[in-house]
Amino acid sequence: QVQLVESGGGLVQAGGSLRLSCAASGRTFTNYPMAMGWFRRAPGKEREFVAAIRWRGGSTYYTDSVKGRFTASRDNGKNMLYLQMNSLQPDDTAVYYCAAKFTAYTDTNTYTQDRDYNYWGPGTQVTVSS
Repeated sequence: QVQLVESGGGLVQAGGSLRLSCAASGRTFTNYPMAMGWFRRAPGKEREFVAAIRWRGGSTYYTDSVKGRFTASRDNGKNMLYLQMNSLQPDDTAVYYCAAKFTAYTDTNTYTQDRDYNYWGPGTQVTVSS
């Protein structure tokens, strides 16, 4: 099993930045290939995809609304996933979740659907004031 815990959320003014972290424990990507992702749920809305990191190669993929502003990264040695968020806007206000799924060492897929992931953190609140 995998346990994920997000941190780094908070209240920020529009145009500001936050860096979210996700700590993984248990059967982690230090020893097993895992694809990782970030999702968010805004008030009154469905959970939506934000960013994904492939296992093989570590390339990233973003939803259009955050391209150029958000950067996802991972540190396999530390079992950590990060989301650097710049130029934050009120529409970015949401609970942010990290997610993980076991995959194959040769996997080059990008996973953007929440049903693709098996493990989720409890979420961290990000509030952007105008």
